[in-house]
Amino acid sequence: SMELVATLTQAALFDFGLQWVLCIFAILLKTEKFYDLAGSSTFFAISAGLLAFRSGPAPVRALILSILVMIWSARLGSFLFWRVIRDGQDRRFNKARTKPSLMFVFWTVQGVWIFITVLPVILVSVSDDGTRALGAADFTGIAFWSIGFLLEAVADAQKASFRSNPANKSKFISHGVWSWSRHPNYFGEILLWVGVFLVSFSSLSLPLIVAASMSPMLVAGLLLFVSGIPMLERSSDKRWGGEASYQEYKRKTSLIIPMPPRQ
Repeated sequence: SMELVATLTQAALFDFGLQWVLCIFAILLKTEKFYDLAGSSTFFAISAGLLAFRSGPAPVRALILSILVMIWSARLGSFLFWRVIRDGQDRRFNKARTKPSLMFVFWTVQGVWIFITVLPVILVSVSDDGTRALGAADFTGIAFWSIGFLLEAVADAQKASFRSNPANKSKFISHGVWSWSRHPNYFGEILLWVGVFLVSFSSLSLPLIVAASMSPMLVAGLLLFVSGIPMLERSSDKRWGGEASYQEYKRKTSLIIPMPPRQ
């Protein structure tokens, strides 16, 4: 529909416009400190905007999706901002900090990630006519989102408190949820976006369901194969690969899906 095209266009213009304007500041200041905060804030602004700028009251599914994404983005954005201030830098940007072209790539990739990931929220906001009551897919989705959100928040909090103890400076975390998964925060992140997709499902026609499914697939793809696990596993192997305790932790602990440690 024309309304859908218009809304997608507005979201894309806002998303990329904001990333590129902030990219200019990041290049001039040679800093990555507000990169993650900008990403999370864009998610928040699009989700809030879809509620604020609609003609009538939001259907319940559109309302739920915007609220879920706003809660997620507020927590993760503030956490990542706090972390980069604490650490003083983000290692991903060691080369990009002084290379404007690479900085532009980082900010543009963030724009693409935001647009595709937030698609279910945009599609439901326009497509849901409010006639379909909440059902099994919606409640399953809300449950997935809740479990994923809690797991990610607990994993981040446990690691932050571990890292805040100077005695752990050169150690790796292996307790709490980190004893059941080597990347529990990423499992939570994937699970919560699968949840968002499931909530969107009942509002959408088949072509739009396919479009919405790109959201959890992109999140999972990035974390499992590109920027998440491969990068962290490499840096962990480099730091602790020679330690028997780390080899033991790797042997016993599931890569991503939380499971009791292997004996």
